Amino acid sequence: MNQNQGGNDARHDDDSALSDFLASLMDYTPTIPDELVEHYLAKSGFQCPDVRLIRLVAVATQKFVAEVASGALQQCKARQSAVVKDKRDKQQKDKRLILTMEDLSKALREYGVNVKHQEYFADSPSTGMDPASRDE
Repeated sequence: MNQNQGGNDARHDDDSALSDFLASLMDYTPTIPDELVEHYLAKSGFQCPDVRLIRLVAVATQKFVAEVASGALQQCKARQSAVVKDKRDKQQKDKRLILTMEDLSKALREYGVNVKHQEYFADSPSTGMDPASRDE
């Protein structure tokens, strides 16, 4: 068998798999609407009439957001488990996870996105709550 022919077969399989995947995107409704993806692509100067490509970008974006959210959740759990060791009695009642900007910033930093917020940015679990309900 010719080595070039083997390469062509592999390329044909890859092309076939890609074609099947792009065709399946026509039946898939991503979480991020096509209009939103089109808006931001147009804002960056990219125009594409192919809905399959728009949906491919939406799926990639959805995966990125899910990975960042998962990373932020892991940061949050790690931070709160350190707090539980210090204040074991009080924290046993309240097992809510509170995502902070610090958790999100650390998760985004893993992907090369540096987030800086202003000094006045409210990043406390009790910020914005009624003073009477803060002690609950």
